[in-house]
Amino acid sequence: MTTMKLRPPIFLIGNYRSGTTITQNLIGLHPDVVTWYEPRTLWLCADPGRQHDEFAESDATEKVTRYIRRRFLKFQLQNGGRQIMENTPSNVLRVPYVQEIFPEATFLFITRNPFSFISSMELKWQKTKTFKGLKRTLSVVPVWQLHYYVGSLVRQMIVKKILRGKYTPIYGPRYKGIDLDLKVNDKLAVIARQWARGNRKAREDLAKLGTGRVLTCRYEDLMEDTEATLRQIYDHCGLTCSDDIVRAAKEMVDPTRQEKWLRLDREKLKAIIPEVQEEMGYYGYEVPPMLR
Repeated sequence: MTTMKLRPPIFLIGNYRSGTTITQNLIGLHPDVVTWYEPRTLWLCADPGRQHDEFAESDATEKVTRYIRRRFLKFQLQNGGRQIMENTPSNVLRVPYVQEIFPEATFLFITRNPFSFISSMELKWQKTKTFKGLKRTLSVVPVWQLHYYVGSLVRQMIVKKILRGKYTPIYGPRYKGIDLDLKVNDKLAVIARQWARGNRKAREDLAKLGTGRVLTCRYEDLMEDTEATLRQIYDHCGLTCSDDIVRAAKEMVDPTRQEKWLRLDREKLKAIIPEVQEEMGYYGYEVPPMLR
């Protein structure tokens, strides 16, 4: 009897609200790929009580590595042996940890204009977790770690449902120091730091993996030049991008979602430009004229 081996996974590294879901779905059009949508708690198994999402190589102990790889193999087996394409946005803060567990993996890095990110994230901070989202989160949590997540979910429900707070206690990548920032800074400033710090850490950590391991692309390019960008992504992943896949992809994208950030107060946006401007330059983003 032949034992199936774990195929090298494809990891999509990208901040929250940066096009990771649509990118994952486009790659998932390939018949030999199965997508795994945000098994966030799986990555936290090394230390589920940690107050931030930054994990390093040292967190990838033998026990943790064995457990996570076993879960990946199980998911692969449950899905006909197809290659796993995984997307967990908070992994922007733990690339060295992921790489240590999966040294054979292929990496993609996607980024999005920070103003679009900030607008989308600000709305997400206002929402409570849905029953579907709660079920998905808890479905991958080991029984012995459930108490870490139940407490957090209860706090969220109290703030939103009972105290009628505008924002949930926390949403998105928990960089080191975010708890203190939330006490002394405007919400938009914290969200801007989530973009800048998450992108910077991922960019710097991925650069250490060497040439050929990582492909970086922008969400805007995928939306506006879908075929060329998608073919580049498929080629990097060692996948064949057929004309049928391209046609299906073009029907899935919506290039009209680029200006929703204009709903936000311009003076507030101007105030947070220093948080994001330096990092913007690495991806070719410019400050819009109305914010200069």
